[in-house]
Amino acid sequence: MGGHHLILGTLGDFITGELLADTHDERYRQKIARFLVTDKGYDKADIHPRRPMIVAAGNRKGSLNLDFTVTVDDRTAMVIKYGPGSLVTRYRPALAISRLVAPYQIPVVVVTNGEEADILDGETGKLAGSGFDRVPAREKLVQQVARGKFSPISLKRAEMEARIVYAFEIDGGCPCDDTACRIA
Repeated sequence: MGGHHLILGTLGDFITGELLADTHDERYRQKIARFLVTDKGYDKADIHPRRPMIVAAGNRKGSLNLDFTVTVDDRTAMVIKYGPGSLVTRYRPALAISRLVAPYQIPVVVVTNGEEADILDGETGKLAGSGFDRVPAREKLVQQVARGKFSPISLKRAEMEARIVYAFEIDGGCPCDDTACRIA
């Protein structure tokens, strides 16, 4: 990781043990991972950090890594989008990502800056709660998955959502940030 991130050395990823560049952003991501395991009861195997994603907007393509996806009962059930600053500005791209990660609507979308968290209902896009205490615990997410709709995402909807992700995360990203890039 280069660009505008101050690299403070290296640190071990809490979930995978992989050695990562130690940045302020990565410290927050590690704090979130520990919180999910120690406070919310998730197994490390449920949490998938830095999941690669390719998005296409017309003839343009870009790649990015998702901060976290969380899987329970063999279904991706939660997406967590980290970014410093305002949470509200991350709602739309996080919801768009939740409609591209799987062929169905991910039910829980969390947007966080590491200090605050907003939980969005993936289906409606509405704010379901604020604060880390409102992030669903594993047991609650398992119950939600058992009764969930997991509405399929149409090809047309996926195309529109991919354009949103591309606009916010690839075109709208900081030019010196090397965590997302144009590939075509």
